[in-house]
Amino acid sequence: MDYKRMVERIDSAFDNWELFLLNEKTKTFACKDKELFGFEIKHEEGIALRAIKNSRLVFTYTYENEDKAVDALLTRSATLLPFMEKDVDAVFPEKCLAYPEISIYDSKSLEINDQYKIELLMQMEKTILDYDKRIIVTRNCELQQNEIHATIINSSGLLAESKKTIFTISAMAIAKEDNEVSWYDWLWSYRLNGIDAKGFGRNIAQKAISFLSNRQIDTGIYEGILSSQASSDMLEILSHSFLGENLYKDKTNLKGKEDKKCFSDTLNIMDSGLKGLDGFPFDGEGTPSGERLVVKEGHFLSFLHDNYYGRKFGLSSTGNSVRHGIKEPPKCSPRCLIIEKGQRDIGKFITNGVIIEELMGTHTANPITGDFSLGATGYLCKNGERYPFNGVIFSGNVFELFNNVKEVGNDVRFYGICGSPSLFVEGIKISGT
Repeated sequence: MDYKRMVERIDSAFDNWELFLLNEKTKTFACKDKELFGFEIKHEEGIALRAIKNSRLVFTYTYENEDKAVDALLTRSATLLPFMEKDVDAVFPEKCLAYPEISIYDSKSLEINDQYKIELLMQMEKTILDYDKRIIVTRNCELQQNEIHATIINSSGLLAESKKTIFTISAMAIAKEDNEVSWYDWLWSYRLNGIDAKGFGRNIAQKAISFLSNRQIDTGIYEGILSSQASSDMLEILSHSFLGENLYKDKTNLKGKEDKKCFSDTLNIMDSGLKGLDGFPFDGEGTPSGERLVVKEGHFLSFLHDNYYGRKFGLSSTGNSVRHGIKEPPKCSPRCLIIEKGQRDIGKFITNGVIIEELMGTHTANPITGDFSLGATGYLCKNGERYPFNGVIFSGNVFELFNNVKEVGNDVRFYGICGSPSLFVEGIKISGT
């Protein structure tokens, strides 16, 4: 694609502009009953434009190529611009001379033949099915390969370009004895050799079997452990409170609490643009990625901003602009919130209490007040023995929850935009069955 010609035409039409070019290739392998069940190849290539004229910001996108792409972008922008409100804070980042170098692209993994990847997936499913005769079937056994090439160019001379690979494996095991239970999980890596397919399959099988013969649990307030998955889910609810956008819109409970103790002193929380699924040398506007401590020993330090909301407060962007494809404009968001790990495996030391393994319905939580009422699956621990339960309600307030953390484990895993170890927490409110 001839970027120079595109830039010349767009430059003459607007006061300022930004182009986001995305080329994403995806392969998905699926297996069922120890055989290849599906194979899909997807290729998305498109261009998104944000442009400013007379302080009005417009966004549009196209999947057309070269001259047709520019024609489409200019036509749609001209149609939309008169309806946009003026906003003097709608500007684009200045040119950046250097970006961090991070190892997120692995061409060798892409060169590995498809048959090897299929066999890897089938080994994972076989490991699940062979683990125990009570495992009757698998679902959603998939291996996905993503290659992402992103470029951002703007009228200030900014040019940011990089590539990334992501390999994701997922599966569900269904087990049956007196009752039928299931366990689903997924794992990702920037490299294919970062995925232990057999070990992953074995863990899923173990979890499914462990929930057979589940028991009722009494309503009460317990101490216990939130698994890394459950902790990541709760951290994602909390993440909305860290955003400069929500500060501006008065939708965060942390307003006016910078440098104040808001959480347990066992907690250190960092936002990283260099790690996790969204790890990349730059954010959705071309601002260099970095790492920023948001919570230190329970004290809330500062909010996260993209370029727009940073300007609203007279601050620079913290590199917290995120894009989800070309169909949506970038938005203010955490890149990857990570709770700093502790020193030991806390799961080995619980003898009485509960272990919350999985949460359901986190989208129903109120991110402003922090109130939640969620479905939960886990184990009741009595005198060192563990008894599975499901179908209970775990309720409370996310701010109180993170203030009641007594110890942080050493088993960090990344789910979505968050990474967390297991957390030992007091005051876990359970409504039993």
